[in-house]
Parts: sequence; structure tokens; C-alpha cells
Amino acid sequence: MTQWTAFAAITGVVLLVLLVLSHLTQSAFDEIDLEEGSDDAADEPDHALDAEASPLENDQEEFHETPVGAEAEVDASRSSPTSAAADDVSATETVRDIESKAAEPSTRDRQEGVDPDSLTTGMMLANVAVSQGLFALILLGAIVYTGVPADALGIEFSRGYLETGLVVGTAVGVVLYVANELGAALATRLGFDHDEQLRELLAPDSARGWAVLLGGVLPLIAVFEELLFRAALIGALSVGFGVSPWLLAVVSSIAFALGHGMQGDVGVVVTGALGFVLAAVFIVTESFLVVVVAHYLINAFEFVVHEGIDLEWARTLES
Repeated sequence: MTQWTAFAAITGVVLLVLLVLSHLTQSAFDEIDLEEGSDDAADEPDHALDAEASPLENDQEEFHETPVGAEAEVDASRSSPTSAAADDVSATETVRDIESKAAEPSTRDRQEGVDPDSLTTGMMLANVAVSQGLFALILLGAIVYTGVPADALGIEFSRGYLETGLVVGTAVGVVLYVANELGAALATRLGFDHDEQLRELLAPDSARGWAVLLGGVLPLIAVFEELLFRAALIGALSVGFGVSPWLLAVVSSIAFALGHGMQGDVGVVVTGALGFVLAAVFIVTESFLVVVVAHYLINAFEFVVHEGIDLEWARTLES
């Protein structure tokens, strides 16, 4: 006998933890942005100091540009206390300039020695793979433990199911990718924020990284998110508790949007709409494989087009 209540409870806990982690990650990135802004503000006094020091340098240049007939006066003035003080000031400024210039290459060397973007990409890919893989295992364990039937999740084991899932999922994925791009571009044109920081952080800079992303991380994301937001929250709960799948589609789409808060206002709105369309496709086709394939292709196209070949084909609508 299927333990629907236990499965619903486990699914709710996984969803809650996922949303909390998403919020904490978003808060962490917001704090990093604030710290970078404060660092930029702290650099302003240095520029002001350089601006104040420039008149001294100009005066020094004017002093050396003395007419030829005044060389004797210049030689006499060099022996006076006033000239010695001026020499001390010039020497101090020269030492300061040398130290400043000597510090600049070392800073650049440190920046070139450590690649923050590469490190962040590796950390982000590992975090996504581990966290979502763990959540997927928990859900699969809950399905087995509570005895949820495969058909309630939109899963079948047949050749026809596989062929239909691949063909229909590919078609749906291509159409939704185009609609997603147009929707994001239109929302940006209307003045909404469009944050692509997460996608840029996850974008690899090597062939091996792209293989890991396209062959491992993105399929894992598609399987887990569709298992949670479509198969579990819509398919299983509608079968187990007799709730309208369309009502559950609205709830799951809102949760799906909140889980993508790092993408900004546009990301939340567009992702919520995309989630509802995927939910509708799941309800109509009753196929988990269709939405997994479609979800994967949407993400893969976004990474390859924007980060791989650096093509912004929808930029005309944004401008």
C-alpha cells in the first residue's frame, strides 16, 4: 500500500530545504556585491591623493625647465636651505611614486596567479552536482520506501514511451527555448532586471568543463527538478490525494520560480511561466521523460548559445 502522506511530507521537506539553500546562496552573492562596491568606494581617496600630488609634480617639471641664461641663479639656489627642502620634497614624492609603481605589478601578478572565475566555476559546478544529486537520491529513496507507483510519476518502461519522450521532448524544448529567450528580452526591454550571473559562473572555460556541464551537471539538474516540481508535486500528489493537477501546477510553478531567485526579477517571472508550461506539458502528455528532455535542452541551448559561442540573437528586442 502506498504511503502517500509520508511521501508528501518528505517531498515537502526537500522542497523547503531547497528553497532555503537557494535563498542563502542569493544572500551570499548579494553580500559579495556589496563588499565589492565598498572596496570601490574605498579606492576613491587614493585617486584624490594622486590628484592632489599632481601639482607638485607639475611644479617640479617647471623648475627643471629653466631658461639657459638663468643657470647661474639655479646653481646658487641649490645651495640654499630652501632649495634643500625642495629637494627633500621632490625626493619624497619620487620615492612614493616608485613604491606605488612597484606595488602595481605585484597586485597584477597576484590576480594573474589566481583565477577567481575558474575557481568559482568549479565550486559552483561541484555544489550543484552534489546538492541536487543528493536531493534526487532522497526523492528516489522516498519513492521506493513509500511505494509510489511509476505511472503516478509519469514513468513507463516501454520502447514507445522512450521514443515519444525523446521526439516530443526535443520539439517542446526547442520551442520553449525560443520563447524563453524572447520573453527574457522583452522583459528586459520593459525595464526589469536580467541577472545572468549564475549562468556566467557555471559556464566552463575548457572542453573538459563543457563535457562535465553538458553531459553531467545539466542532465542531473533536469532530472532532479522535473522529478520534484512535476512528477512529485503534480503527478504523485494529484493521484494520491485527488487534487486537481492544474491547481498543483500553479503551486509547483510558484515554487519553481522562487527557487531561481538568483536570476533576478526577469528570471523569477520567466522561470515561473516556463515552469507552468512544463507542468502543462507533463499533465497533457503524462510523460516524465518529455519534460526532462525539454528542460535539459532549454538549459543546454542557453549555455551553448550565450556562453559557448557568445551569441545574443535576441538582443534586438532588448534594444
